[in-house]
Amino acid sequence: MIAFVTGAAGFVGSHLVDRLLSLGHSVIGYDNFSTGHEEFLFRAREHAQFRLERGDVLDLDRMQSAMTGSDIVFHLAANADVRFGTRHPRKDLEQNTIGTWNVLEAMRRREVRRIAFASTGSVYGEPSVFPTPEDNVFPIQTSLYGASKVAAEALIEAYCEGFDMQSYIFRFVSILGPRYTHGHIIDFYAQLREHPDVLYVLGNGRQRKSYLHVYDCTDAMLCAVHNIGAKVNRFNLGTSEYCEVSQSVRWITESMGLCPTLIYSGGERGWTGDSPFIFLDCARMRSLGWSPRFSIRDAVIGTVRYLESNQHVIPQAARRNAS
Repeated sequence: MIAFVTGAAGFVGSHLVDRLLSLGHSVIGYDNFSTGHEEFLFRAREHAQFRLERGDVLDLDRMQSAMTGSDIVFHLAANADVRFGTRHPRKDLEQNTIGTWNVLEAMRRREVRRIAFASTGSVYGEPSVFPTPEDNVFPIQTSLYGASKVAAEALIEAYCEGFDMQSYIFRFVSILGPRYTHGHIIDFYAQLREHPDVLYVLGNGRQRKSYLHVYDCTDAMLCAVHNIGAKVNRFNLGTSEYCEVSQSVRWITESMGLCPTLIYSGGERGWTGDSPFIFLDCARMRSLGWSPRFSIRDAVIGTVRYLESNQHVIPQAARRNAS
């Protein structure tokens, strides 16, 4: 098939591009490089079946032209920084919700009928059921990021009904692994590089989180796309375990050979919209024969090792967080 991948130069997007090419598919990568990295596509750009198109998902005409001839869209382009949503509330609306509408409208005009969408476990807000299944009743939304993804999911479902499209909606936990460029590990790692004796941790350290390795994430997406034929398909993606932030801190500091003093800001939430417990029921995805290969601990330690070998990504992440 010919796959159109938005956010192709991003963390998950670039891994998906590599995986699609390895399976013999052709790929059109679409990215504006606002947060994507040229180096993440170094393997893909040597491949005869890859074409890179520079453009923004907010540029409907440009994207529509670039999408010509595609069989399926993998829509991964998004603003993914939940923590800083209240600093720029319009960004989630534009990049996540309006950007998704543009993708769908380009698909409609180009008669592309299949979309795989990177949603988030944040759509569940702060649920009362754990592990949380896909049919859980949505609670009050607690983050602008989660709200923008709920809206995007609704648009996708409506386009599927109105224009005979097929969708695969993937609700991720946080993703870790090579090419990781934002999130708690890079924040902690950057702190420890600057002051190895002290680590400041948001919240009380008892927040419970689930994480998934990026290789397991892309394998799950492709497993679903190749095996399910319903009109609208929703899948949680995560592991069958979770860890406390304090556990993650221990794995990170031990990997770096450090024993810093930990200073907690207090409270059960690190920031507005930070869910104190994220743990998804992934039985639906597992029923297709998929299961994660990496434990959370392995994913955390592997990410630290990636950062140690690629410290140039840290200043770029810090600049993005400050903006």
